[in-house]
Amino acid sequence: MSVSSIGMENTGRRVFSGGIWEERYGYARAVIAGDRVIVSGCTATVEGEVRHLGDAYEQALTAIDIALAAVATGGLTREDVVMVRYYVVEQRHFDPVGRAIHDVFREVRPACTGVRVAGLVDPRMLVEIEIEALRA
Repeated sequence: MSVSSIGMENTGRRVFSGGIWEERYGYARAVIAGDRVIVSGCTATVEGEVRHLGDAYEQALTAIDIALAAVATGGLTREDVVMVRYYVVEQRHFDPVGRAIHDVFREVRPACTGVRVAGLVDPRMLVEIEIEALRA
């Protein structure tokens, strides 16, 4: 999946992807605040289905693609990302998710925090990723 394949709608200061959780829980995929784009937690859910079951690395790449599509809709790029936060449900997922973050942001080197959690909204989800970008 490429970033351009994920539909986003910019309604001024809010970005919506049409994801099922956005509507159900009443939040935007991202908020544009001045020179910042703050992206809500993204998972590997595409068109209502969790992708890459059992593969934390591929789920992380999909979540990052979704987050970067929201960043792009807000007028910024991967190079503008200053913070990545990720949540994994199992200790063994730190390395594959960290590798995905490294593979995408290798030369950008944003700040990053990883946290282990008890679970996510769907038990098939292994990782959730938040991104913040700032226009330099």
